[in-house]
Amino acid sequence: MHFRRRDFLRSIWRAGLVFTFDQLVAGESLPVRFVNVAREAGLRTRTIFGGEKSNRYLLETTGCGVAFFDYDNDGWLDIFLVNGTRFESNFPKGSEPTNRLYKNNRDGTFTDVTVKAGLARTGWGQGVCIGDYDNDGNDDLFVSYWGENALYRNNGDGTFTDTAAKAGVTTAGGKLKRWNTGCAFLDYDRDGWLDLFVANYIDFDPATVPVPESGLCQYKGLKVACGPPGLQGGRNILFRNNRDGTFTDVSEKAGIWKTPGTYGLGVLVSDFDNDGWPDIYVANDSSSSALYRNNGDGTFREIAIEAGVAFSADGKTQAGMGVAAADYDGDGRFDIVKTNFAGDTSSLYRNLGGNFFEDQTYKAGLGRNTRFLGWGVGFLDFDNDGLPDILLTNGHVFPEVGESNVESGYRQRKVLYRNLGDGRFADVSLDGGTGILETVPARGCAFGDFDNDGDIDVVVNCTNDVPQLLRCDGSAGNNWLKVKLVGVKSNRSAIGARVYCKPEGGRKQMEEIRSGGSYLSQNDLRAHFGLGKARTADLEIQWPSGHVDRISRAAANQVLKIVEGASRMK
Repeated sequence: MHFRRRDFLRSIWRAGLVFTFDQLVAGESLPVRFVNVAREAGLRTRTIFGGEKSNRYLLETTGCGVAFFDYDNDGWLDIFLVNGTRFESNFPKGSEPTNRLYKNNRDGTFTDVTVKAGLARTGWGQGVCIGDYDNDGNDDLFVSYWGENALYRNNGDGTFTDTAAKAGVTTAGGKLKRWNTGCAFLDYDRDGWLDLFVANYIDFDPATVPVPESGLCQYKGLKVACGPPGLQGGRNILFRNNRDGTFTDVSEKAGIWKTPGTYGLGVLVSDFDNDGWPDIYVANDSSSSALYRNNGDGTFREIAIEAGVAFSADGKTQAGMGVAAADYDGDGRFDIVKTNFAGDTSSLYRNLGGNFFEDQTYKAGLGRNTRFLGWGVGFLDFDNDGLPDILLTNGHVFPEVGESNVESGYRQRKVLYRNLGDGRFADVSLDGGTGILETVPARGCAFGDFDNDGDIDVVVNCTNDVPQLLRCDGSAGNNWLKVKLVGVKSNRSAIGARVYCKPEGGRKQMEEIRSGGSYLSQNDLRAHFGLGKARTADLEIQWPSGHVDRISRAAANQVLKIVEGASRMK
């Protein structure tokens, strides 16, 4: 029987069913739901960051990052939440806001071990990244600040020691303090020791910047904090590991300061041109973004404009925030997604090879959402079908917006895109569960499987609010495989290693072990692969040292620990 499209839509309406265009394109309802279980899990402490109703300074708007990492090597992801403060610091003694480390109890709950671990510090915390910088087998913790950074060495006994001053990475300055933001450990010279990259936003002095009551800065008729345009942009920093617990600032020598962009926020490290050397992409606010191509000789060349990842599709500067990478189309090259300011879309850059990218934002289906202000972002295969999906966290930068009709208000929901496998994504947010639809002033977010059930969960750091822990509850019935790498000749955290996974009867996938990413945050260092219905998969690991390991017919639904040299154990 011939069934016209108009008749089909009329039958849906008569049946009382309402679908979005993207839901019709996706073809079916989601087999997973994201549920916020933060309170039940014990994550109940608010992140304090600036004024709640209004902000005098831009510093009060950026919020903080968050990390999923296994600090005690028990195979279960713990959570580290960066915290901030306020200029009107009138907190009672002993109740000042501090960073929070939550130990995973392996039963869906967490215990706050911040004080015991030696991580309590009050200040304008920004980003966090993970890496074993001293190659002792314990992942260390770097936290960026407006002012002096912290480098917490993991002592291996549940405690940390701040070695930033000794290591030479505090970046303490004069009156104009450095505003350090996104960060990432990387082995840029492939000597087996992790170096450190730190993005910088503004060299900021509250005594000299304009304030809202001056009337110089307005947004939609509201008097708001000024910047970043008009303020002195900061310069990004590259520290080389001296292999003795200290670092040397090689920013100028390495060519990091030779870039037109500034106001750096999100940092992403990936080998974009498949030459074996890690490159660095920085999402800049109100300026062209930066792509530092690794020349393989200790220097970098900034190529964002010629590569096509500096601006929007129409050649305009954007207010970039968070950034992530994945091979979303299965062509063997890492693509980029970047979040931007309200009134703009997120950006999706498809990697064409040869250090060229093509803006696929509208063609891929990410151009419909312009009302959200994006921060944290990540590719995640939420239904384990082997296709990287996308999740974005949102929240307005100005609390003065409140819950008005200006864009989507200060508190905003998330956006969830499902990979359709043909280069397009469908917006399935409305079908993604209460955790996606709950409105919060979100900032950093991290991705990882905190309950080890085989799907990807999300932790979100919110401004002046409690965090979210979005548990992925699925019914897709697909298989999965996680890979935990341990370097020997390569750095112990295996950062920079590339993992190829070929499920039985499926298409080849690839992941990279990365420090940093999203918005000022750190994802699980274990590589995750959705296998669909496949029960086995072949693995190939390309280590930063150049060594290659191959594992045949690895069984699905397990975590494999692979030590460089092909030894392995569950």
